[in-house]
Amino acid sequence: MSDEPCALAAAISEATCPDDPPLLQVNTLSRRFGDIVAVCDVSFSIARGEIVGFLGPNGAGKSTTMQMLAGTLAPSTGSIYIDGIDLLENPLAAKAKIGYLPEHPPLYREQYVDELLMFCAALRGLPRGQRKAAVARAKFRTGLNDVGKRVIGNLSKGYQQRVGIAQALVHDPAIVILDEPTSSLDPNQLRDIRALIAGLRAQHCVILSTHILAEVQTVCDRVLMLNHGRILLDRPLADITRSDQNIHNIFLRDPCSPQQLRQLGDLRGVHEVVMLKEHGLRIEHDGEDTTLDAIVASCSSLGIRELSKQQHSLEELFIALTLSDTAEADSC
Repeated sequence: MSDEPCALAAAISEATCPDDPPLLQVNTLSRRFGDIVAVCDVSFSIARGEIVGFLGPNGAGKSTTMQMLAGTLAPSTGSIYIDGIDLLENPLAAKAKIGYLPEHPPLYREQYVDELLMFCAALRGLPRGQRKAAVARAKFRTGLNDVGKRVIGNLSKGYQQRVGIAQALVHDPAIVILDEPTSSLDPNQLRDIRALIAGLRAQHCVILSTHILAEVQTVCDRVLMLNHGRILLDRPLADITRSDQNIHNIFLRDPCSPQQLRQLGDLRGVHEVVMLKEHGLRIEHDGEDTTLDAIVASCSSLGIRELSKQQHSLEELFIALTLSDTAEADSC
């Protein structure tokens, strides 16, 4: 692996938390299964309006953490506050503010969509007179208005995922936890579900666990990455995928000769020139506008097809952090 991803990983340090009061506050959360430490001293907070991508390799502790946040698994140590309510001390009040979609949606395939959602509204403690309106709102938000009278088992995978999200939203929770909500979907279904998740930002905070990094870059505001049960990274997505002002990629119509390559490298302010595929050049420089102008002028005779700033990718950072992290949670 090259040094650049490692340098990028080192450059991204501890996160800054939003100024808004958090809807979710997690303090030194740990979970043991016998001698195995699945989650170790995890702490973070999430404010209303945030969509947080929950990332990590298989076995990193993501699902265990999400189960604790949803109140379906008790932590070994630590505390969880949902909109200021202690989940462990007052679980009924706290869970009323949580909507949870596990990796395998909790659907009864033989039920009608409306029947299941009414059942879920009752389970969530909504008064009988409010359930029909709550179901109607959840169906509208998830695009299920036309399938309320259909049997769930006869729906497509995409619509079944919508039903799973609708049951998580039917009681209008403050916090929505989605574990792999787009697995096994086709591109059209992916687009629709991602748009649905993005639309939750206005009224909720959302935790999205997924292995699809493009999905995180499409809908999330922030990335929280785990490995060995510990947090490796908690950072706004914009900071991770920032442009590097001092590195530009230039793709040319014609190939650059060795002489032209040397001339580029000899320009004042140019530190390094690296050849890329498809007549491309990666040029590191001092960031001055005059230097960039000189680079463009030098390449103009070759026909510039594309000029862009170097972008740091989420995939690059994920690999750099998870491969270089050798910490074990056994010390927890």
